[in-house]
Parts: sequence; structure tokens; C-alpha cells
Amino acid sequence: MGSNKQYFDEDPSVQSQESSIDLILPDLTTTLLTDRGVFSSQKIDAGTKFLLLNAPNPKESTRYALDLGCGYGAIARVLNHRSPLTEVWATDINKRALSLAKENLGNFGINVSHPDSIPDDISFDLIWSNPPIRIGKKPLQNLLEKWLKRLTLKGEAILVVQKHLGADSLASWLAGKNYGVERLMSKSGYRLLKVIRK
Repeated sequence: MGSNKQYFDEDPSVQSQESSIDLILPDLTTTLLTDRGVFSSQKIDAGTKFLLLNAPNPKESTRYALDLGCGYGAIARVLNHRSPLTEVWATDINKRALSLAKENLGNFGINVSHPDSIPDDISFDLIWSNPPIRIGKKPLQNLLEKWLKRLTLKGEAILVVQKHLGADSLASWLAGKNYGVERLMSKSGYRLLKVIRK
């Protein structure tokens, strides 16, 4: 079984084998600790890179931001870099991913937590996510509904989804749930979607 097959499990059974990878962006180059059993453990995922290269910069008013499905923490690291006054949260159910994220993000004041441990009274001005499409349609919808409800009234979520994995049907579903959905960019088989509350 490949090292990514169980990345959405809480306790990956694949044997640990830590390594490191470089995240290289125009405004940030950093090295991140990674491991088998977490999402895209061998390199920065192309969808994540697409989001990080093309997402609008966080607004100055962004108080709370969330990296949903953080893996080893690449998105949260960039959120912190681009919006240093924002309180950034990173969450995942994968315990190995959370441990890696704590290692990668701990020196930057980023909150790394299991979803159940994020205080209910926090609403997010910004959510960035490469959501776990492969968990299945209904679990994905439940995940997004849970967290998009926690956007502030003027908050927005930036999601990257592969076209062939259902980006357009997901956008239609979100619109049917009365969210505003805008396609910010489409390139190399990826859609970058902005989702807001109506």
C-alpha cells in the first residue's frame, strides 16, 4: 500500500520513515519535516502549490485563519508568513500529520490542533484548504459544511480542487447550500475556488 493511501486515517499503520522536503515560493523558501502515512509525503502536492502561488494575500483585517486538513503544515506556514499578525490554526485528524505540523510550525506561534480541540467560539476570517477529496463525497461535504459555517460574515475560504476529482460539482453543491462561489483561477487541471457566506 502506498504511503498516501491512509493519510486521512487518524492512526496511519504504514511504518514511519521521516524525511524532509523544501517548499519553494517567490516569497518564502523553507524546509519541512514529513513522513510516510501523511498526504503528499514525498513533495509539496501540486494542488497545494497551486493554491500557495495563486491565492489572494490575506486581508490586513484577518484575525483568525485556518489551514483545514493541514498535513505537515505547508499552508499554515505560508499563512503565518504572509499575515504575521493573524492567529493561524492548523488542523488534521491524522495524528502523525499533527505531530509533524507541530514540529514544523511550533516556532511560529501557530496553533496545531485536532479538529475536536479547536474552541467552538472561534470564527475564521480565512480558511485555506486542499480538501481531502478522496475521503468520499458525503464525508467531504460534511467536513466542508462543518467548517464553512465557522466563517465570519465577511470571511472567505480558498479551496483548491482538481477538475477531474469533481471541482465543478463541488462548486455547484456549495452554491446550492447558499454559499457564494467564485472560480478565481483554472489551470493545469486545478480549480481555485473562493467561497463566502451569503
